[in-house]
Amino acid sequence: MIVSFDLDDTLFVSDRTFKTEPPLKFPMHIIYKERLRLGTVALMNYIRKHNIKLWIYTTSYRSERYIRGLFKCYGIKLDNVINGEKHAKEVQANHADGMPSKYPSKYRIDLHIDDDISVLQNGKIYGFNVFLVGQQDDEWAEKIKKEIERIKSRSY
Repeated sequence: MIVSFDLDDTLFVSDRTFKTEPPLKFPMHIIYKERLRLGTVALMNYIRKHNIKLWIYTTSYRSERYIRGLFKCYGIKLDNVINGEKHAKEVQANHADGMPSKYPSKYRIDLHIDDDISVLQNGKIYGFNVFLVGQQDDEWAEKIKKEIERIKSRSY
């Protein structure tokens, strides 16, 4: 199974409107200024513990190295990173008509977590699973775990 996460407003959130993971220690907090939604580290550790592949799929043009480095600081190993550049090359490249901003089924991703309603709508049109997260929700990680279990039970 593969689970992917969007970054901006999904995992990277403002500490003014969300509960967040503790900031990284000096000097890493200077390099990596983004704050992770509280529960991200535990959820990703749960995913890894259950032998589920962990990906980032973002329209951001942050480099793969930067994204991997940030998560490594939290002790999280990512299996793959699809950023805006990779998506443009691998998904949009050979299509004259527009493709969705994210296309998880191209990569055989079983579940994508995002905050953008248009990604959810595209999932219904193009046949991929999206779990939508929104504003501050202390139960968001538990809801995702339940969705992972639902998809796993349906797949096997």
